[in-house]
Amino acid sequence: METATLIVVLVIVLALFFDFTNGFHDTANAMATPIATGALKPKVAVLIAAILNLVGAFLSTEVSQTISHGIIREDQIDPNEFLPLIFAGLIGAITWNMFTWLLGLPSSSSHALFGGLIGATIVGAGWMAVDYSVVLSKVILPAVLAPVTAGLIAFTVTRLAYAITRRYDTKPDGRDGFRFGQIFTSSLVALAHGTNDAQKTMGVITLTLIIAGIQSPTQAEPQLWVVLACGITIALGTYMGGWRIIRTLGKGLTDVKPAQGFAAETSTASTILASSALGFALSTTQVASGSVIGSGLGRRGSTVRWRTAGRIMVGWLFTLPAAGAVGGVMAFMAAWLGGWGILIDAVFAVVVILTIFLLSRRNAVTAANAMSEVAESGTAVKVTRNPPPTRRQRAAVRAEARREKEDAK
Repeated sequence: METATLIVVLVIVLALFFDFTNGFHDTANAMATPIATGALKPKVAVLIAAILNLVGAFLSTEVSQTISHGIIREDQIDPNEFLPLIFAGLIGAITWNMFTWLLGLPSSSSHALFGGLIGATIVGAGWMAVDYSVVLSKVILPAVLAPVTAGLIAFTVTRLAYAITRRYDTKPDGRDGFRFGQIFTSSLVALAHGTNDAQKTMGVITLTLIIAGIQSPTQAEPQLWVVLACGITIALGTYMGGWRIIRTLGKGLTDVKPAQGFAAETSTASTILASSALGFALSTTQVASGSVIGSGLGRRGSTVRWRTAGRIMVGWLFTLPAAGAVGGVMAFMAAWLGGWGILIDAVFAVVVILTIFLLSRRNAVTAANAMSEVAESGTAVKVTRNPPPTRRQRAAVRAEARREKEDAK
């Protein structure tokens, strides 16, 4: 009994640490574009995102129920065997989150969590312990459709924004007024992120409590203390900034202008909020990345850096299997060596976290240098290309040249 209680405590602590990594990993989803355009100062942006992530955590529990009563068939697994599997799955998720954060790649924290849990469950309890219909309908399909949908919405909104405000083309940056709109839309994305991503850790902890017999299986919603703990933890992680990924989304994919940022954030927020209401545990990172790419395609003269986009998409493809592989190895250790295996898993997790953190100090990215001229996860580039002039601007230049020619006569 004491061993089971200790494992429950370890799982909850590890789940909250994953929630923390989710926060700093996904801050960029809401705040990369307003920081890039100057709509918000970096520190102010992450503070707003942290507060709204906390608020969003209290607004919905649909996604939490997908985790705690959906993907894993917990009734087919012995409780004493399942708790170490959750522990192993969380290590897989955290390992991938930390690794992609080091590279500055906006990968999916959600898919890392799903991959870790699925991999650990398959190794420890067999293939049939996973409900693949739920995985397909509420994880795989949203992963494919959500970024495409968000990209199309962002493309359309960007086109409309530039068409409606065409008369402002002569201003230096064009549509500077959209910066004020970005404050609202980026805040909405942060709120939406809280309604979706904070729920996933709540689901893991709720599942742990059910397996341990502390919570009734008929109680689908997470307990208040779970909601509060997860909301505060993801808010703290968000406030840490995740500047490496902010840099990639803010400057690495495309040069974001205010109207683009407004369009991307509007698309991201609407997609996430709709998915949260339906209980789809989608990747907010994929949605945000798809929106930024769509807005880049929507602005005439904008260049999408497809090499960076390709690296991000490769990261998306590897997230589920990579986290699953680590989770599976950790589950094998726990099943093979019992208590010693769990101890080895815990030591492995600590070593991975400390090693990646120390490696990140060699090339630290902070609020001061996050928006320098960089792309491709930290590789410096020089952005020299400017958008070509519009037809109206070309006509104005020709008219001015004719006037100067006539005056010269």
